[in-house]
This record gives sequence, structure tokens and C-alpha cells, in this order.
Amino acid sequence: MIELTDKDALIREYLPMVKRIAYHLMTRLPASVEADDLIQAGLIGLLNAFDRYDDDQGAQFETYASQRVRGAMLDELRGADWASRNVRKASRQIESAIHALQQRLSRPPTENEIAEELDMDIRDYFELLNDARGAQLLYYEDLYDSDSEDFLERFSDDAEHGPFDILASAGFKKALAKAVTILPEREKMLMGMYYEQEMNFKEIGVVLGISESRVCQLHSQAVVRLRGRLRDWCEV
Repeated sequence: MIELTDKDALIREYLPMVKRIAYHLMTRLPASVEADDLIQAGLIGLLNAFDRYDDDQGAQFETYASQRVRGAMLDELRGADWASRNVRKASRQIESAIHALQQRLSRPPTENEIAEELDMDIRDYFELLNDARGAQLLYYEDLYDSDSEDFLERFSDDAEHGPFDILASAGFKKALAKAVTILPEREKMLMGMYYEQEMNFKEIGVVLGISESRVCQLHSQAVVRLRGRLRDWCEV
């Protein structure tokens, strides 16, 4: 055990521990997350542990430091820009309106009906769809249980059922496939061209006879419709 007086020596001593925690978390995260980012966050947590450790607390430094390192990495993940607040806010507004209408109508609502539900002019609704551009099917907090611990905390040490294992599960894929079949025909065609045929929005616009910006709006709307359909699956 080194003396806790030399930060350079501290980093050399505990860097393997920081890397071990980072790579353990990486097995539960998408490929877009960089291990180096987690390691950097973990080193900051290590230095904070160095500054705050009090051996009178009774815990060994390594135990205390590992908790601070892991916490710093989870904070880094929570703070990552998965989607801007404006995107999430817009998508949730539309999702809530679509969900309410589907419950009442037992069918996918039209754009005019969604706009009316939101008490908006159709042009304002199209602007809201533009704001929702980049919305994701699922966010971390969709799987957050307010009555229990944080979603990342809950799954970061689970050797069998990490968050992205769950999203890749057969049950989720089946629910998603079913939700796509219920989309309005034009949105279903759009999603097929975009995700299966890998066409871009401009190419899709030519096929559908609409502008590229209109394709973008319809894509945002389709994603939000799918979010609404998958809501019940997420709550299971």
C-alpha cells in the first residue's frame, strides 16, 4: 500500500483498478461509448477519493476509491448527451398525445388529430416534429423505476441482464416488429426504406413524392408512435 501523499504514484497504483471497472461497465454499454472517456472520469473519481478519504471512517482506501471511481463513471454516462432536452421534451409531448388518442380511437391518429390534441395549428405541430428530430426509441430513463435504485446502478453489476442485453432481447424485437406493422402505411414504407434499404431522406422523398424535410417530420412521428407502442413493453 502506497502512502496517500503522491497523486502520481496513486494513479500508477490504481490505474489497473480504474480500467477494470471501466471495462466491466463497457460490457453493458453500446459500442458508441468510449472506454477512454470512462477511464478519464474514473481517474477524476480516484483523485476525488484521494482528497476526501479519511482513514478514521474505517473503510480501506481501495474500497472507498472503487466506489468513488464507479460513481464518477456512472455520472459521466448520465451526463452524456444521448439526446438534447429539447428533443426529449418534444418527443414526449407528441408521444403523450398519440398515446391518449390511440386509447380513445383504437387506431393510429392522423396528424390533424394529434395537432388538435396538442391544441396546436398543424404548422406548429410540424415545427414540433422538427424539434423531435433525433428522438430515440428508448432512453435510459424509460427503464427507470422510481421506487428502486437508478437504472444504471441496477444493471451495471448484473452479469446476465445488462440494459442493452434487455433491448436486444427477443421479446423487445418482437414487440418492435409488431409495432412497425401497425404504423400508417406511408410511415411504415418510410421506415422500411430508411432502416432496411438504407435509403437517405432525400431518396425517400423522391419515392414518396414529398420534400426531404417532410420525410424528416414523418420519421420523427413514426419513431414517437413506436415509443408509444413500446411503452407497455417497457413497463413489464
